[in-house]
Amino acid sequence: MPREVPPWETVYWWFRKWRTDGTFEHINAALREALRTQSGRNVLPSAGIADSQRTKTTGVGGEQRGYDGNKKVRGRKRHLLVDTEGLVLKAKVHSAKIPEQDGLRMLLESARSGLSRLKHLWLDAGYEGRGKRWAEEAMGLSVQIVRKPKKPIPEEVAKVWAQELAKESRKVDWQKLMPPRGYVALPRRWVVERAFSWLSQNRRMSKDYERLCASAEAFIYAAMIRLMVRRLARG
Repeated sequence: MPREVPPWETVYWWFRKWRTDGTFEHINAALREALRTQSGRNVLPSAGIADSQRTKTTGVGGEQRGYDGNKKVRGRKRHLLVDTEGLVLKAKVHSAKIPEQDGLRMLLESARSGLSRLKHLWLDAGYEGRGKRWAEEAMGLSVQIVRKPKKPIPEEVAKVWAQELAKESRKVDWQKLMPPRGYVALPRRWVVERAFSWLSQNRRMSKDYERLCASAEAFIYAAMIRLMVRRLARG
């Protein structure tokens, strides 16, 4: 460790203590509320966005590791619930083999007590089904599924459609029949994706290096604390 910091035993003792008693999460909440107040918002958000990120683990061992057959990743999932500014409301780390719907339930159940004002939630299509249904019935939330744009159709097909419509005296530009190509920022979904990008700028978050899921969650809060302190210092 750098010579400017105390011995590693002292640093780890304090990290473990703050992880156990929830100090990292409490500081994250206090700074988030300060930023929301600064921007003229209510400290308790009424809407949020949830999503997960698969992350590879290292060979150090530890709890809750699994294989996600969908993304072909062996490791863990980081589940985030963020407000409309992208600030983390709750983080939950669990095995990658746990389905999205079950991970959402773990995330929202752990956040239930501190988010009494939360009424609306944006999710991607991976949560459709029992995940969306549980959030609506058990949590009383209004849930909106944000879907990806349709896949582009071949140009030849679009031209044929335009020609057939032209026979019916309906002049149509065939290019307007094709969905947009390239990157498209999905409504609200890009907010949580940006939050994952903020986390990835921290070297410790490039992989999941932790033995315990609680330690991985603590480092998520620590990364957001670092970001929010800088914002408050500038503002």
